[in-house]
Amino acid sequence: MEVLIEQIVIYGSVFILCGLIIFFYLRKQNKVTATTTAKIALAKEEGSFEPISLHPYIDLNTCIGSAACISACPEKDILGIVDGKAAAINASSCVGHGACFHTCPVEAISLRIGTETRGVELPHVNQTFETNIKGIFIAGELGGMGLIKNSVEQGKQAVENIIKGLTHKNNSILDLVIIGAGPAGISGALTAKKHGLSFEVLEQDTLGGTVYSFPRAKIVMTNPMDLPLYGKVNLYDTSKDELLQIWNEALSKNDITIRENTKVDNIIPLEDGTFKVMTSSKEALICKHVLIAIGRRGTPRKLGVSGEELPKVFYRLLEPELIQNKHILVVGGGDSAIESAMLLMDENEVTLSYRKDVFARLKPKNKEKIIEAEKANKITIIYNSNLEAIQDNSIRLNVKGEDQIRKMKNDLVYIFAGGELPTNFLSNAGIEVKKRFGYIMKKHGV
Repeated sequence: MEVLIEQIVIYGSVFILCGLIIFFYLRKQNKVTATTTAKIALAKEEGSFEPISLHPYIDLNTCIGSAACISACPEKDILGIVDGKAAAINASSCVGHGACFHTCPVEAISLRIGTETRGVELPHVNQTFETNIKGIFIAGELGGMGLIKNSVEQGKQAVENIIKGLTHKNNSILDLVIIGAGPAGISGALTAKKHGLSFEVLEQDTLGGTVYSFPRAKIVMTNPMDLPLYGKVNLYDTSKDELLQIWNEALSKNDITIRENTKVDNIIPLEDGTFKVMTSSKEALICKHVLIAIGRRGTPRKLGVSGEELPKVFYRLLEPELIQNKHILVVGGGDSAIESAMLLMDENEVTLSYRKDVFARLKPKNKEKIIEAEKANKITIIYNSNLEAIQDNSIRLNVKGEDQIRKMKNDLVYIFAGGELPTNFLSNAGIEVKKRFGYIMKKHGV
């Protein structure tokens, strides 16, 4: 009888203990769900819930809610847990890191571009980075995968695939022309040099491509990368200048020259399978292969307002420390606009014009900093406003709810309205560009 009572007590204790464990687990899960649900609601309100480019897609039938994806993501609040399953929160802030994909223990996450209702234009690129035109390859952000580390890896792999297709040497024809000197183009050039290819690198602006247009203090790396002929670069919180210094050193050591300020107007396929690459200066380069590594931003998007052609209008900020005592208008509500405005505000009178009533798609730290700056009267933010006209010493803003156009004193205008996908450039070369809806990105070495 005593043994029976003892067993009942033991089993009862175990039952109560298990019940308590389940109770506290469920209570914790409910708290996590409530927190994530609130974040999702806020993201929808602020416009950061819907993805604008590459983003994680969760298969809820496979997901076990391990939260490994959340821990691995270098960005904040991209993913969360709702009812024991992963859920997207600020999908528009995804940088295509791919860590969530790699760390998921049950492969419940895929990286996709576009949604069922919102398509994204992408050029046709296969697993070797070759387009539908044999001999023309695309690497980096233009193909849908952002992030510097990804672009470096793709530039290397694209050239390695080009090497496999080289059959004979013809000294009168270049093996390769690389268009763009950003991360993918530089990596491709170093790989081409490593394997003894004859090549030229053409860049319409300056070394670094899109990276060079980032504000000086912007952090541009979140992961180490393996740079051909240079080695592993173990830098995380890296400024633009530090990264450009590494690229310059790698190119200089390997005697590679980037032809800057050389814009390519057209790629013409020739009957013998080679290509004529035409520059804006009417120079023609004949080559066997072309690697396009120009990014998705292409040409800066202009607003089409009167006075936009004035010399005081810019589309990138290069030397903020040299600008002082100016009345400056910054147009835009993305990270580049916010970061540029904050770099200018201490030494200048800065006004930020944004066409919406709340910031969307901002990194949390940038959003926090710009709001704090406004409260401290370091910057003026005019929401629901559109630039109407630019004049020599002033600008005119159309502000929602105001009867009259607002006129403001102005010395400089910086416009950050994104860039236009070089669709015509690709189409003229015969490269197919299609709008993708929920397209699953192949990993391409990411």
